[in-house]
Amino acid sequence: MMRTLQLVVVLLCGLAAAQQQALMDYLERRLLAIEDRISLWHEQTSRYASELREFKQQMVTQLEGLDKNKEVLRTELDSVGARVDRVEREMDYLETQSGAQPCVDVDDKLVEQQVTVAKERNKAKYAKLTDCSDMISSIKAMKILKRMGGSKGMWTKDVGSSSGKVYIFNSTGEDTLYEFSSVRDFTSSQGTSAASTIQLPSAWGGMGHAIYNNHLYYVKDGEEIRLVKFDLQKSKVVDSAVFPAKDQLPVYTLNPETYVDLAADEEGLWAIYATKENENHVSLAKVDPKTLAIEQMWDTPCQRENAEAAFVVCGTVYVVYNSKLPSRSRIQCVFDVSDMVTNDDAPTVYFPKRYGTHSSLKYSPLEQLLYAWDDGYQILYKLQMKKKLDV
Repeated sequence: MMRTLQLVVVLLCGLAAAQQQALMDYLERRLLAIEDRISLWHEQTSRYASELREFKQQMVTQLEGLDKNKEVLRTELDSVGARVDRVEREMDYLETQSGAQPCVDVDDKLVEQQVTVAKERNKAKYAKLTDCSDMISSIKAMKILKRMGGSKGMWTKDVGSSSGKVYIFNSTGEDTLYEFSSVRDFTSSQGTSAASTIQLPSAWGGMGHAIYNNHLYYVKDGEEIRLVKFDLQKSKVVDSAVFPAKDQLPVYTLNPETYVDLAADEEGLWAIYATKENENHVSLAKVDPKTLAIEQMWDTPCQRENAEAAFVVCGTVYVVYNSKLPSRSRIQCVFDVSDMVTNDDAPTVYFPKRYGTHSSLKYSPLEQLLYAWDDGYQILYKLQMKKKLDV
């Protein structure tokens, strides 16, 4: 019995030793596997660190190259700027050497005579050139197209043609006009990159220009109020004349740079202005686009105070008002040369809320749109029309 018991004990001890050895072998294999994984992780980490160092070195090299290119570009721009300045000085010299542009010298007595004749014509009823009888009932829609240029400026189409070209006048006291082939080209371009430049023989004053039948009509910058007619196709001045009104004042108190605001509509060319004789109100004149002669003059009931701009539609001038602290612009005074609409009949029309005050508003009869310049933003207003007889 004892021998049997001893045999069992020996067998149990052998079995326990075998199990312990098997466990040790298993643990050893697991540790080897973990060590292999740790080794692989170290290799991958080392490779990633090496790749990151190479990428960093490449970025440093490229940044150094960009800095060098930046310096080269700045040097080239400085060189171009110097060349432009030199060309401008040469152009100024050539202009001083060339003959004077065609003009009409008008003395004070002749100015008074023209004013008297125009006011005498005012006593007669205005003879309409078209059967247009539309008037504005509301602003139907507004679209902000772009922001380009300074706070003061003007943009417009050729009112007398369907060419589709757009003209940009940035600021006042400038002599370079920008021409775009269409509104789409103007909107999609970066700045004036898609524009053709037109160099004028003299700087313009104010924002009261007009494009009519392939001609630019503008007020020459200077003490004398001189209208200039410039042929856009031939790029030359074809006529000029002193505006026959004495002691002129800025026509809009909110835009004092503008002394004469030229406007075109279905009836032709107009001039909106103000004088000391009628200093609190806006005046209107019909201009012959061929000769620049004044055909007829009117004193309107529209106040200059807080006026920012005006435009003409079918022989009716609409004066737009705001405030020194910009708020919503509104049409609250109209004057119809045919006496079909009175200021009391016309409703006050409010413009949509915007950025500031308009420096110019130009009417396009073919589209029934207003081209507005508002603190550097170029805006289109769609007009809702009705017949004057329906008032």
